[in-house]
Amino acid sequence: MSLDTVAPGLTAGTWNIDPAHSEVTFAIRHLMSKVRGVFTDFSGTVEIAEDLAESSATVEIKMASVDTRNADRDNHVRSAEILDIENHPVMTFRSTGLRSEGGDHYLDGELTIKGVTRPVTLEVEYNGVGEDPWGGTRVGFSARTSINRKDWGVEFNIPLQGEKVLLSDKVDIQLEIQAVRA
Repeated sequence: MSLDTVAPGLTAGTWNIDPAHSEVTFAIRHLMSKVRGVFTDFSGTVEIAEDLAESSATVEIKMASVDTRNADRDNHVRSAEILDIENHPVMTFRSTGLRSEGGDHYLDGELTIKGVTRPVTLEVEYNGVGEDPWGGTRVGFSARTSINRKDWGVEFNIPLQGEKVLLSDKVDIQLEIQAVRA
């Protein structure tokens, strides 16, 4: 997978994620609508290789930084019933491969939540590279995936009338990543 063909202008090297210009967001069905949230404290690096397939990424997210715009809900999400941040303060992602299929690009990796590590695949979009006003070089990526929270031991739920439950099992995850060349 050629670097110039897939990501014009991008050069090999280490790129540090800029959390001030990046987002880690999620959405989960709650009752009859979706609740959206963000994690505000995270860090990571993207290692771009000449052969793009050999590139890698690592990310660490502080679970206490979850924000759904409701303090009571956030405290419950942090509790032992859901994310158990006292015993599992970070979520991590480590890529295991990058591949292209039919013009789409996928980053395979291992996601660890609550001490459980499972494979995930992110669909990735390259958003370009350019100079910033401070003399640095930046690259942008968008990525998304969906996971089943129960696969990572996040079991909490409340049955509602009929066959309905308070929370869906599916969690949609979206990343908007801006990284600065090291």
